[in-house]
Amino acid sequence: MRVISGSAKSLKLKTIEGMDTRPTQDRIKETLFNMIQYDIPGCKFLDLFGGSGGIGIEALSRGAKEAVFVEKSPKALRCIRENLSFTKLKEYASVMGMDVFAAIRQLEQEKKTFDYIFMDPPYKKGFEDQVLSCLDQSSICTLDTVVIVESSLETKIVDEDYKE
Repeated sequence: MRVISGSAKSLKLKTIEGMDTRPTQDRIKETLFNMIQYDIPGCKFLDLFGGSGGIGIEALSRGAKEAVFVEKSPKALRCIRENLSFTKLKEYASVMGMDVFAAIRQLEQEKKTFDYIFMDPPYKKGFEDQVLSCLDQSSICTLDTVVIVESSLETKIVDEDYKE
């Protein structure tokens, strides 16, 4: 896994061995950032279920003003911190070692808002709907916040406001 573009372009990032995390493939990351590239400079980016930090680091490398990484696994936290140091982007980042829901509550108390929220939760655990529901009621989102969810093809995200 590498940084695709920006100040840390081509730097290889560490990942965690095993199946605890699934780093987003470079081609998926490149496609995602090609779609949002013009809005990234100066934005505030939240990377939920941060894993190795690849998505938030890509945002920082491309000019995001700040990125907050949320991850509860101690191994993954170490990996995020090492990758931030290696890419020389740690001064623009904060890393929260806690559950996603606790982090959202803390960010609300800090009166933080984000332009982009990315999440790639563990597959087949139902976190997508739970986190989206939490974000729908959260002050960390504005009307302009873009929420991006990476999930398995089998995941069905339920829109409570939409009834067939």
